[in-house]
Amino acid sequence: MTDIRITRKVRDARHGRYVAKVAGLEGEAELTFTRRSDKVISADHTGVPDAMSGRGVAKALYDFMLEDAREHGFRIIPVCPFVKKQLERQRRDPTSDVERLFKTDTTT
Repeated sequence: MTDIRITRKVRDARHGRYVAKVAGLEGEAELTFTRRSDKVISADHTGVPDAMSGRGVAKALYDFMLEDAREHGFRIIPVCPFVKKQLERQRRDPTSDVERLFKTDTTT
């Protein structure tokens, strides 16, 4: 099992990222976001270095973002292709609650 540690880092009032580090590997993966309003962020980009590829790091970042949304009560506009793909996969699961976490129209 890969030891992945994720933190949320805020760059300024509107921009931030979820950062993943994997034990034993250099570098970091990220899922960047933009705060659109008090209750809406856009998930803009997911980047994973080659050394972390295939270890579930991008999915762990996505899952961490969902937990953050649940805990803090915000919704997510899926801009990033990876996030859009994960959302579509989870929409097919009748037990998933992701639909309430996402805002698929782009008005804020």
